[in-house]
Amino acid sequence: MFSCVKPYEDQSYSALRRDCLRRKVLFEDPLFPATDDSLYYKGTPGPTVRWKRPKYRGHFPAPHRPGWGDAWRMGSSGCPSSSLRPRAPDICEDPRLFVDGISSHDLHQGQVGNCWFVAACSSLASRESLWQKVIPDWKEQEWDPEKPDAYTGIFHFRFWRFGEWVDVVIDDRLPTVNNQLIYCHSNSRNEFWCALVEKAYAKLAGCYQALDGGNTADALVDFTGGVSEPIDLTEGDFANDETKRNQLFERMLKVHSRGGLISASIKAVTAADMEARLACGLVKGHAYAVTDVRKVRLGHGLLAFFKSEKLDMIRLRNPWGEREWNGPWSDTSEEWQKVSKSEREKMGVTVQDDGEFWMTFEDVCRYFTDIIKCRLINTSYLSIHKTWEEARLHGAWMPHEDPRQNRSGGCINHKDTFFQNPQYIFDVKKPEDEVLICIQQRPKRSTRREGKGENLAIGFDIYKVEENRQYRMHSLQHKAASSIYINSRSVFLRTEQPEGRYVIIPTTFEPGHTGEFLLRVFTDVPSNCRELRLDEPPHTCWSSLCGYPQLVTQVHVLGAAGLKDSTTGANSYVIIKCEGEKIRSTVQKSTSTPEYNVKGIFYRKKPSQPITVQVWNHRVLKDEFLGQVHLKADPDNLQPLHTLHLRDRNSRQPSDLPGTVAVHILSSTSLMAV
Repeated sequence: MFSCVKPYEDQSYSALRRDCLRRKVLFEDPLFPATDDSLYYKGTPGPTVRWKRPKYRGHFPAPHRPGWGDAWRMGSSGCPSSSLRPRAPDICEDPRLFVDGISSHDLHQGQVGNCWFVAACSSLASRESLWQKVIPDWKEQEWDPEKPDAYTGIFHFRFWRFGEWVDVVIDDRLPTVNNQLIYCHSNSRNEFWCALVEKAYAKLAGCYQALDGGNTADALVDFTGGVSEPIDLTEGDFANDETKRNQLFERMLKVHSRGGLISASIKAVTAADMEARLACGLVKGHAYAVTDVRKVRLGHGLLAFFKSEKLDMIRLRNPWGEREWNGPWSDTSEEWQKVSKSEREKMGVTVQDDGEFWMTFEDVCRYFTDIIKCRLINTSYLSIHKTWEEARLHGAWMPHEDPRQNRSGGCINHKDTFFQNPQYIFDVKKPEDEVLICIQQRPKRSTRREGKGENLAIGFDIYKVEENRQYRMHSLQHKAASSIYINSRSVFLRTEQPEGRYVIIPTTFEPGHTGEFLLRVFTDVPSNCRELRLDEPPHTCWSSLCGYPQLVTQVHVLGAAGLKDSTTGANSYVIIKCEGEKIRSTVQKSTSTPEYNVKGIFYRKKPSQPITVQVWNHRVLKDEFLGQVHLKADPDNLQPLHTLHLRDRNSRQPSDLPGTVAVHILSSTSLMAV
């Protein structure tokens, strides 16, 4: 996974560390200096912030700079060397990256409103395979009191950003007030992994203030490279619909058991609602990490093993490290008497106000409003679990005065420009397949110079198109699915679609916006997803010799009726033929009134040559011809829908055969009409 890790801003951790060792200095990051610009993108700071390293004793001296102990002012050098300066007080005596390992209990939020990020870190801490990707070489990065000269004050962390893993380098200077870390910190005063990960993430975002009021889904994706799926519990009425609730729990159980990350929250409708504590102990506008999902066996002793009664339960954690749910199955509730002591120990039930608690999934659906599942999409062929095929494409919304070159047309509300957006085609090759689609816009940094990096409102529509489409859409077709439009960094859709060809049109809500995006499409078998760049067949050197299309015709075979066969009906399919090109539908089994719903588009060089639609009966040894029709498809014919009698293949005097076929035809001399 990390063979293609990209150094962020071309800062190489190993090269910078070697340089600091050679020059015997502690690293100072010129790209994220110890100044107010790294704290805020707007406004003025409150209390005087002092940037401190966890510990200086026994380490390399750092160069003297005026104002030592206050917010440091940086020069341009990454590892400066100059005269010695007085040492600032340490944050602690014995700093460690981890104290007694890594745990979701390590984290506390601090002063910035980034409970969403801390909740994501809590989820990350429960997954060793994941946090070791975010915190690489953690043993090498750990403080070693026996080798103080090997410490250079430099750390690096990895995040998945816009389709690639980036390695972010930071120094160990952390913002403090009264010698206390003001942002994310650990229960243990000498544990620093969460504060350092937060600093690296703030560097990506532009400053610490940019982490205020973010989105848990973004952090979960950045930690894993997975795909986040938001679920609105209120809109889906999961609290009252037991079937839907059970299905959702099974999906969450699967995501959790396969290493995914999950969070939950209660929507705050007004500013006054933000972080308002409810009577049940939960907090509005607050992101909770889901740290366990399991079916809990009720009963004691051998009876518990013979009883089939199990309870769907979720364990959650408040990033504040305190204030818990006080309803049924809270830490001290009598409901726990229904569970054996061994089962409680296995679940890790405690009676401490540590911010972690259990709830039934029914109560989760009743009190929480939103859940975010971050699925780790398995693309390995060596896995025992379902393997997905991923198509990953980068694109951009780019306005242009020329309609043919404009790629920022806005959503379907803007009918005149909608088809001027980027378009991507993919195939579903199974009779029915689950398709996962995610579009992510490039993250924007928040800095004093550029201000707050705001997301565009984005979304996408999916259309079922002709089986042989190779050029861009220019008119509406059957809408197969549609995402929501929202000003979040990513938009996700899970949908079931029948076999066929589809076009995805990702858009901004309003036309004329500029932005880059990443499109990810996951299917069970390769989908051959690609961008449609051409509006019509190109003119080539062969066009003068072989001719150029004069007409475009879309043929939509809806179905047939009255087909000849046994009493059970025919196993029929249709073939559409035009100028050497053929399209075949799937077989419709055991029916004399099949619905084919198959479309083809043809760019015709010989308009006088008719299009042929044939109906065949699928048999074991040899398929049986059931009849055909010829279509002139004249653009002057204003009647698009035709019901035609099937005829035999006698070229001179064709006679009628049993059955009719229903066909919708659209022809135009403008090759960009369909």
